[in-house]
This record gives sequence, structure tokens and C-alpha cells, in this order.
Amino acid sequence: MDSALFPVLQHCTYLNTPSSGILSQPILDWRRQHDEAFAVQGSQFRVTSEPLLQATKQAIAEFFNGSVDRTFLLPNFSYGFNTLLSCLPSSYRYLLLDEDYPSVNYGVERLGLSRNYVSIDEYLEDRVADGVNVHRPDVLALSLVQYVSGIKIDFGFLKDLKRQHPQLLIIADGTQYCGTEPFDFATSGIDVLLASGYKWMLAGYGNGFVMVKENIPELLIPVGKDAPKPGLHHLLGKSDLSFTFEPGHQDTLAVGTLQQAINAFRTMDFSGESNQLSTLVTAAREAFMERKLLNGSVIKRLHTHGTFFNLNGDQRLFDKLTEARISCAMRGPGIRVGFHIYNTHADLARLLDVLDGRNGNY
Repeated sequence: MDSALFPVLQHCTYLNTPSSGILSQPILDWRRQHDEAFAVQGSQFRVTSEPLLQATKQAIAEFFNGSVDRTFLLPNFSYGFNTLLSCLPSSYRYLLLDEDYPSVNYGVERLGLSRNYVSIDEYLEDRVADGVNVHRPDVLALSLVQYVSGIKIDFGFLKDLKRQHPQLLIIADGTQYCGTEPFDFATSGIDVLLASGYKWMLAGYGNGFVMVKENIPELLIPVGKDAPKPGLHHLLGKSDLSFTFEPGHQDTLAVGTLQQAINAFRTMDFSGESNQLSTLVTAAREAFMERKLLNGSVIKRLHTHGTFFNLNGDQRLFDKLTEARISCAMRGPGIRVGFHIYNTHADLARLLDVLDGRNGNY
């Protein structure tokens, strides 16, 4: 992918997508045109917003192979997940991953829902399988990629787990995954997929989505489901889940940015870009292992990894990387660095130079 499309890449080596994705110049131009049209048209601008909202849902559904009728727009993952929890029976028992993304675990914990935890290590899939067999949860809720370590759950395992336990509801946070490679929701073992768009989707802040499988709406009981629906023309035909996940107005700037980001993925050779990214991540993993920068769980796992790593390092090393204009983040026990489709092997080489004590001019 042409790095010249991203303004921030002109002045730093950006390895901080796990914290926030970046905006491309074409999307920045679209956002300016959007706000200029709003400034000129005023209320008339909103009259034409409905096609944009529907087109964005269509783009999401097509990109991830889901149903547009069961795809809903969100301001972020956390809002969607908490809303989803409010639609599930309070008697449901949950299986969670210890130290998963706080918005996942805290959403269950704050409601005092019945829950058990399994640890995140090189045996993650075995831990989950054992947890399901022992605790018999109604719901497995987890992030597809762990936000501190980059450990990625095996998708084949999730399909097998769903096949073995068809009544188990599998809810996944795709925020640290969606946008890194092609994904087929329809054939996955996941029942409900939620994600924010500001990380790997490169869609800025204030947008996200939730997709549900065909049989899932029957399990959900939105508050007020049986109340008479508003009779306003623009609300006619709106489903119970749409009223639940999409109450009130939608931010057309945020939603439209998500649509633009997906359109950018769809107009490029996304599969090819994803393969190049996978090659870069593999090279990074090997280089980090050679330098003993990864913890044991990541080294020992035989399954695929996400697109970022947590490197052994302290504040002093982080400051050194920052001084060299390498954008990364302190997370958990070390320094988190991530690679996306706009990163290159030259970016990895520059990182390794600094890690090895060779900080040349770039």
C-alpha cells in the first residue's frame, strides 16, 4: 500500500495501530467535503443521510460476509457490547479470558453476572475448551486478538467449539482484528461480532458495528421489545434490534468515514496486502525471538499470531524509540508494536536498528 497516502507516515515510523489507526489523505478530503456540505446546507444535509447509513451497513455486510439485515451501526464496541448484554437473560453464565480487554470483562463484571475465567497463555484454546466443559457457560465472550500480547485465538478452534457445543453463544470483540485480513463471518463459529472502527479498520473515532447470525435475534430480549413502535415515517419497518443498537441519530461523519475506509479496502487487492502483512509479521516475530524480546507464551504458541507484539522493554527503551520517531505504546509488561498494511520491511529494519543500538539517520 502506498504510504504516501497517510500524512502521519511522512514524519514517523508508525507502529501504534493497536492504539489507533491513522487517516489517509483521501478520507481526510472526504471528511472535509462532508463538513463543508453540512455547513452550507444546514438541516437539508440530514435529509439525504439515510442512504449513507444504509450503504455503510451494506458495505460492512459485504466486506465481512454477513447479512445487512442483521448488521447494525455502533459508536464503538463498548456501547454495543453493553447493549447486547442488556438483551441477554440475566441468568446466563459467562466464560471470559483473564485479563482480556477491560471493556469485555468489565461489561460482564459490573452487572454482577455469573462468570468464570480461563488464563491466556500458549494453551489458550485448550484452556477455553476445558472451561466450557467444566463450567458449562451459556456465553463465551472474548477478544479475537488480545490487546496486550497480540495472541490470536485460532478460528478453526472456534468453529469446532461451536460445532461441539451448538447452544454456546460465542460473542467476539474484533476491534484488534477486523481490517487485518479477509474474514468470513457467515462461515465462522462466531455468533455475534462487534468491533470499533478506529484501529485496524482505519476509520477514525466514533464508529463501529455489530453483526449477528440468523438465529441470534430470537435469543435477544431488548427492553421494551413489546412496546408499541413509534409511527413516524422514517422509523417504519425498523427492527427491534435496530431500535436497540441504533437509537436516535447517527453521526454521518463517523459512519461515512467507516464506509470510506471499507471502500478503500475493497478497491485495493486486500487479500494480497494482507498476505504481505502476514509475511512482515512473520519476519518481525522471528527477529524478536532471535533477540529474546518476546515472552514464553507467544514463543511457544503454534497457532497464528495477531499483527502486533509486546516486546520486553522498559521506560528507558520506550523513550529511546520515541526519540527515534517510532510510534509505539507502553502496555502491560513491555512495549507494544504493531504492523499494518501501510508498514514495510524498512519499518521493521528501522525498529531493529534502534533496538540493536544503531540509531542512524532516516
